[in-house]
Amino acid sequence: KLIQCVCLKSGPDDPLQPMTSDETVPVGGTVTLTCRVAESDNSSLQWSNTAQQTLYFGEKRALRDNRIQLYRSTSTELSITISEVQLSDEGEYTCSIFTMPVRTARATVTVLGVPGKPQISGFEHAVKEEEKVTLTCTSTGSKPPATLHWYKGDQLLKGERYGQCVSELTLEVSASDDNTLITCAVNHPSLSPGDKRSEQALRVLCKSTGKLGGKEGLSFSLSARPTIYTWDKKDGGLPLQAKPDGAVLHFSMLNKSDNGVYVCHADNGIGSSEGEYTLLVQADVSTTISESSTMTLSNALFPDLPFSPDSSSPHSTSSPTPPSINPTAMSTTSGVDHAVIGGVVAVIVFILLCLLIVLGRYLIRHKGTYLTHEAKGSDDAPDADTAIINAEGGHSGAEDKKEYFI
Repeated sequence: KLIQCVCLKSGPDDPLQPMTSDETVPVGGTVTLTCRVAESDNSSLQWSNTAQQTLYFGEKRALRDNRIQLYRSTSTELSITISEVQLSDEGEYTCSIFTMPVRTARATVTVLGVPGKPQISGFEHAVKEEEKVTLTCTSTGSKPPATLHWYKGDQLLKGERYGQCVSELTLEVSASDDNTLITCAVNHPSLSPGDKRSEQALRVLCKSTGKLGGKEGLSFSLSARPTIYTWDKKDGGLPLQAKPDGAVLHFSMLNKSDNGVYVCHADNGIGSSEGEYTLLVQADVSTTISESSTMTLSNALFPDLPFSPDSSSPHSTSSPTPPSINPTAMSTTSGVDHAVIGGVVAVIVFILLCLLIVLGRYLIRHKGTYLTHEAKGSDDAPDADTAIINAEGGHSGAEDKKEYFI
């Protein structure tokens, strides 16, 4: 018996053949998977994951994963969404329609690893003019690997790529590059242009060369970049009476305990240095670390700090002078001390004289009283005891008894 077998192959003209599309989604995003057929024969559509586990069969949930939700279900369409996508969700998903025979279609989900913000390294200190600096830009977490681009201002520069997400840029700096922004930008399918970039400002230490001009009769000055000064003492903290004021360290009253080595640290943003000042305090001498000594520290001990002309400064630069002790201040202070001591001594002497006068008057008054009482009846008393008794109210003043014979 001759049996004829007819095999039907699903093709693009098959109205029951499911149709899907590939999707790309970044990590943490949401992807929608859609499966459609041109016509319906009341057969159910089904979505399965990369492990061939059924996610939805028509409107019925098959896998308990709250990230996967039903988006739309009709006789010709089954759409689902997957939220908070992870890298493990990447792969092929299958849409099936249970006809005779079963027809399937596959959709590939590509998960993009979002690159992190690029980090620029290799530039921690100021660079001297005409020297080279190498900057490194690194970005992590991208899938596929991101592309890094360098910019100097708005100018695109060419860097050298090392590894998947590392790029290096070597520059020879000039004086005009000072404060110029160097930018490293990330180019990746998961990002919009300019989404993630980092900037680094170049700091160039210019050479102390060049000619300066000025007109006779006009004021002119040379000034350094704004400098931050900090004071320390080598053998401990600053004394309580020492008050830092920028480049000057004031002492309200010197003491021998202030002896030591004081260190001034200076930093003007593109260079730093420090200088030492030894303070020796002598007996009965009052002095202070004056502005002239501070100028010696900042100018003579900090030669690496760059200077630039500043015609707007109202002060002119003068050469530093060595610290000195002001004799007028010393004599004034000494005179004030002697006057105070003399006044105290005078008050003490006056008080002692007053006490002596009061004591003398008291002693004289009590001595006269004794002599007066002793004198009463002393002429008629045969002895001293009788005189005292008579003086205390005895028989003084009484006449001698006389006998009369009749």
